[in-house]
Amino acid sequence: MRFAIAASLCALLVSPLASQAEGDKPDFSPAERLLFMTPQLQTLQPPTLLRYTFSKTGSLEDAFADSVTVALSAKADGSCCDAKGAFLSGARKLQVPEVAAAEGNPVILYFLEHDVREMKRLTGGSENHFRKRLRMAIYQGAEVRDVTIRYQGRAVKGKEIVFSPFLDDPNRPRYEKFAKKNYRFLLSTAVPGGVYGIRTQIRGEGLIAKPLLVEELLIDGAQAPAR
Repeated sequence: MRFAIAASLCALLVSPLASQAEGDKPDFSPAERLLFMTPQLQTLQPPTLLRYTFSKTGSLEDAFADSVTVALSAKADGSCCDAKGAFLSGARKLQVPEVAAAEGNPVILYFLEHDVREMKRLTGGSENHFRKRLRMAIYQGAEVRDVTIRYQGRAVKGKEIVFSPFLDDPNRPRYEKFAKKNYRFLLSTAVPGGVYGIRTQIRGEGLIAKPLLVEELLIDGAQAPAR
């Protein structure tokens, strides 16, 4: 099971649409580079524990709040970092693999893997199909904008990445209720681990309807792990 999860996480890193440019260099979108090819952990000093809050709200199912952590330890050469994640708890816990010699923050992949599994649970659709739609959206349809984020009482510069993977999905009629699902990533080099927050939302029908489903992960802070 652990290796299957690792393989599915890695699959999210590889866009099936990336063409080979001159010199056989892969063509990656700005969103791909920000999400999956940025060394977000390189400035951290191990050991470090990245802490996030996770919440689920909306009219579809019961709301809950939980936590996510990424424990960073020194690599063999003393640099940062090997990563060990804990995504939610109890019956909701997602078993995630340890990531040796991590450069990017694996919390992005953990969140996306959780999202894919939830989409399968709610719609009965294929995990592989949802992964493909995410890859295509990040490669083709994601918008990247400069934003200002408030972190620990101060304004910091960041990047916002937004996309909607299922609007033009050929399989949309199978899960029309979820077709307008929107993804929003907030990244900043001023935040430990580079990830300020991730949010998915499915709006309700009508102008004043409550959202059908909202899942949000937000940075809580970074600290030395308890001994």
